[in-house]
Amino acid sequence: MAKARATVFFCKECGYESAKWMGQCPGCREWNTFVEAPTAKKASPARGLGAGSAGTGAAMERRPQKLSEIQSAMEARMSTGMEELDRVLGGGLVGGSLILVGGDPGIGKSTLLLQVCRNLAESGHKILYISGEESLSQIKLRADRLGTFSGELSFLCETSLELISDVIIEERPEAVVIDSIQTMYREDAGTAPGSVGQVRESTNTLLQLAKGNDITIFIVGHVTKEGTVAGPRMLEHMVDTVLYFEGERNASYRILRGVKNRFGSTNEIGVFEMRGDGLAEVPNPSEYMLSGKPVGASGSVTACSMEGTRPVLLEIQALVCRTNFGMPRRTAAGTDYNRVNLLIAVLEKRAGLRLSDCDAYVNIAGGLKVNEPSLDLGIVMALASSHRDIPVDDSMMVFGEVGLSGEVRAVSMVEKRVQEAAKLGFTSCVLPRVCLGRIQEPPAGLKLIGVGNVQEAIDLIAR
Repeated sequence: MAKARATVFFCKECGYESAKWMGQCPGCREWNTFVEAPTAKKASPARGLGAGSAGTGAAMERRPQKLSEIQSAMEARMSTGMEELDRVLGGGLVGGSLILVGGDPGIGKSTLLLQVCRNLAESGHKILYISGEESLSQIKLRADRLGTFSGELSFLCETSLELISDVIIEERPEAVVIDSIQTMYREDAGTAPGSVGQVRESTNTLLQLAKGNDITIFIVGHVTKEGTVAGPRMLEHMVDTVLYFEGERNASYRILRGVKNRFGSTNEIGVFEMRGDGLAEVPNPSEYMLSGKPVGASGSVTACSMEGTRPVLLEIQALVCRTNFGMPRRTAAGTDYNRVNLLIAVLEKRAGLRLSDCDAYVNIAGGLKVNEPSLDLGIVMALASSHRDIPVDDSMMVFGEVGLSGEVRAVSMVEKRVQEAAKLGFTSCVLPRVCLGRIQEPPAGLKLIGVGNVQEAIDLIAR
């Protein structure tokens, strides 16, 4: 009689393991997230991260070390040839790092990484591109659209991690692209490619290859309908960097957002434009986001949001009109719906604007999704401008957080926001009054207007 294969249950959201099925995960408290999978074969101790890998010659030091014994050194970085991507990565690629790139289908993940491979190969680096979804002829068609390729750039179509590991160890590339992790499989995992167990075990294999051989590995990950990377949530904990490629399918721009980075700051963004010959960098996102802004239109306000360390100027649009029904409609695109309702209540209570019988629509122009509190003052002024049908000065930029008492509160990185406004030719800037003292050298030609509450800000519209 054959012996039944042992199975385990683990949460597909956080990776919590259990010997039996549970309705609610004790780790993430989510319901019905446990899935069953055969237990993977235990790896031999020689395959740990500290053991190195075949061909490396010597194993890494395994004994515990004191902090004073550890040698600290600046990580050598390798430029990708794209300043926007280097910014998100913290200055370039770090050897031995594992980078996860997620995004909606067709958003441009493969195109971006193929361009990165071309730039690295032209700089003299040895690159390997491994695809489990496309044939070599399909990759060739995309490469022909992007231009000419040169240097040591090789392509491989394979899904078996055992064969891929042998090729990587034999070829010894400096960077590898895996497109995508959901198509890779290990024989000993015992489940179908794309399952939670396979994704976890495949990522663990690539992690050992990256750390043991000092190879930078990009992993392309599919996303769920909620926009998160498919597979266990622990996948994001295993890698060094998590990048999300965002953007509307019908819009030309794309935003690369870093949500995790062990070698740099998080929440940095890089802006790209999708063209016929691939992705082009947008070095000045503020100017790009404000292109096409209407002149002299009510309900249109220019605000400033911080994306990591970069200030981005954007247009907030609001439309307020009388409702035809007893229940007014509230719609928010690009910002938090509940935040908009809160600001409308503040306007009614603290500024005396009667909006209870009006429909209100708020939109961040260009499809950008921003939830930073510094946009509060811009949303408030846009709503008041549309309600009164009085335009806000086109040369004015605003930012500030609004509290429930109607006060305008301080925000961070004031000087960078003000300098960005001056660089783009704005002549006045409305900001929290408490932030005026933080600006050491006000830019020439830019008038700073401090406000303490929403009523003072609204009064500026009538001037």
